[in-house]
Amino acid sequence: MLVLALDTATPTLVAGLARWSAGDGVTVLAERAVPSGTKHAELLTPAIEGVLADAGLAIGAVEAVVTGLGPGPFTGLRVGVVTAAALADARGIPAVGVCSLDAVGTGARTVVTDARRKETYWAAYATDGTRVEGPAVARPEELGLPGPFTGDPAFAERLGAPVTPADVTTAGLLRAAAPQLADPGSAAPLVPLYLRRPDAVPPTSIKPVTR
Repeated sequence: MLVLALDTATPTLVAGLARWSAGDGVTVLAERAVPSGTKHAELLTPAIEGVLADAGLAIGAVEAVVTGLGPGPFTGLRVGVVTAAALADARGIPAVGVCSLDAVGTGARTVVTDARRKETYWAAYATDGTRVEGPAVARPEELGLPGPFTGDPAFAERLGAPVTPADVTTAGLLRAAAPQLADPGSAAPLVPLYLRRPDAVPPTSIKPVTR
C-alpha cells in the first residue's frame, strides 16, 4: 500500500511517501521535513508535490493518507487535517489520524514538544512503544516524570534531564497508524487534538460605532 504521510503539529512540517504492508512494515520512499513556523498552509502543498516528484510517483498512485492529529497549535493542525481529509475524499481512499507524539522516537520514552505559553505537550510510552499516559499539556517543571525524554531539547533545563532530539517522521506516523491501515474500516474520524482552547476568542462586547 502506498501511503502519503502528513504532519503539521510542530514547527517542522513533515510530508512523506512510504510503502506499507502488514507483513513487511514500512519502507520510506521520500520525505521532506520543512521548518515551517506558522506557514503550514503555504508550505504543505509544495512539500507534498516535492515528495511525489522525489519518488517519481503521481498522487493517483496513493492508496491511503495518514495525518498527525496533534497535539499542536490550532491553525497548524487544521491545515494538515483538512488537507488529508480533502485528498482522501477526492481520491476515495482511507484517511487515518494518529497522535503526532506517537510518531516521535521509539521504545520507552516521554515525548515533549513545544506547546508555547512556556508549556510542553507530552506523552509517555512503554518499552513496546504503547502510549501509557497522555497526550496532555503541562509546564515542564510540573511534569514529574523520570524520562528518558525525547523530542524538543529546548526543555532539558526546565525538565532537569537531557532530551534526545527527535521529530515526527514518516516511518513513525505509519507505525502508529498500522492497526488502522490493516483495517481501514476501523479508522476513526479525523479529530484534531487541540488540548486547549484557541488563543483567538470572539469579543464579549460590541464596541459602539461613532458617526
